[in-house]
Amino acid sequence: MRIPPPRSAFGVFRSLYWRLAAVFLLLLGVLALVYVYVTAYTAEMYFEDATQRLNAMVAPSIAHKIRPIVNGTIDPAAVRRLFDDAMVINPSAEVYLLDTAGAIIAYAAPDSLIRRKSVDLSPVLSFIRGTASPPIAGDDPRSATGRKVFSAAPIEEDRVLRGYLYVILGGEEFDSVARFLLGSYALRLGLRAMWLTLAGAAVIGLIAFRWITRGLRDAIGAVRRFQSGDHGARVPDSSSREVGALAVAFNEMADTIAAQIEQIRTMDNLRRDLVANVSHDLRTPLVSIHGYIETILMKEEDLSREDRDRYLRTVLQSTERLKKLVEELFELSRLEASDSAPVPEEFPIAELVQDVVQKHLILAERRGLRIATDVPRDLPFVYADIALMERVFQNLLDNAIKFTPRGGTVTIALAPAGGDVAVTVADTGEGIPRDELPHVFERFRRGRRPEDDQSAGAGLGLAIVKKILDKQGLTISVTSSPSQGTAFSFRLPSHHAGAPAVSAT
Repeated sequence: MRIPPPRSAFGVFRSLYWRLAAVFLLLLGVLALVYVYVTAYTAEMYFEDATQRLNAMVAPSIAHKIRPIVNGTIDPAAVRRLFDDAMVINPSAEVYLLDTAGAIIAYAAPDSLIRRKSVDLSPVLSFIRGTASPPIAGDDPRSATGRKVFSAAPIEEDRVLRGYLYVILGGEEFDSVARFLLGSYALRLGLRAMWLTLAGAAVIGLIAFRWITRGLRDAIGAVRRFQSGDHGARVPDSSSREVGALAVAFNEMADTIAAQIEQIRTMDNLRRDLVANVSHDLRTPLVSIHGYIETILMKEEDLSREDRDRYLRTVLQSTERLKKLVEELFELSRLEASDSAPVPEEFPIAELVQDVVQKHLILAERRGLRIATDVPRDLPFVYADIALMERVFQNLLDNAIKFTPRGGTVTIALAPAGGDVAVTVADTGEGIPRDELPHVFERFRRGRRPEDDQSAGAGLGLAIVKKILDKQGLTISVTSSPSQGTAFSFRLPSHHAGAPAVSAT
């Protein structure tokens, strides 16, 4: 039997548990990254929303108090006051003065920091008109691509639009503070707590996967033990429906295989016994034949006619015994090999019994026995294979005569039994011990013969009877009492009862 090679360390990680664990950890890592990203993005949006809502009136308040454009011209002093007031209200704010096209016309910052010459007015107008919900991001003049929340207000002179006051609410200083806060202890502590939570979830998940796949691991272990020769290995019951169904299927399969293996072992033992018994039963008559013929040849001139005839009769008996053994072996093997199926037909059972009895009368008289028949009139015809049934009666009579002492009686009784015909073949022999009754139909099973019995048998007669009846769907039973005799009984279906089930095996 092939033993599976030991698994390597790499092979262990190819198991279902580790695959599930790897997928789970990967998903957990992806979820952690998504969670961090969504949390950071949501926090940023919330902060920008709150900042814009709280500082929405910064630009309108400054524009209402200070008029930075007078007669269509920028008033430097007013612009300076405007920038100062904005710094007072919100030190992190950056203030820009835009014309009606969005071009930056004034600002309080070095020229080297300004990356844009104009800003897009679409978000500015949406903010002023209130047609969009915060946070509304606008162009950051200090970044070529950046956008930030803002406050804006129109600058009018005599109800004529002269430009826009554009206030960036989170300037570079605010960004610096935000970056500082990202590295703060509180934030690091929060991130550590999050990672510890994820690690705990990973451990709990791995334990859960270990518990979930426990039944499958048990099943795999049972399969491997069964493969290694432990045919008693079974998968334990599992609470999981899928693994439980797998366990039931495997256990049923294992039971079937174990039963077949046991059957094969039994058949192998029977084969060995058959070979041993056949060898013994063939060797005994062959040795006898060889010995007597050799004696006749060696002492041909010295043997009297009586001795020669006695030796030849012994040789003839041995050849008859050998012939009978070969015929019985051939018949049993043919029945077991199913070379031919029974051919049932209707026939009178009483006539068949009388024919068989007539053939055995001489043998019974020679042994000092009496054969009695109990056959009522008007028995119905039976439905069976007549040739095979003749063999059954012959073997049962041979067996009864062989084990009945001189002066005994062998009886064949027929009786109607509810649509069937009951058959009983009984003798008045010594009976069969109780412990041997279950084995009487086994091949080469020989009973204890009377002391004056000189016949020999191979122990195949009753095995052939059992096989013939089995092939026709019939059952034979045996009862025996010590010192009272043995009776074999079976039933044959009558022709009106219909055909019995016929086995082809």
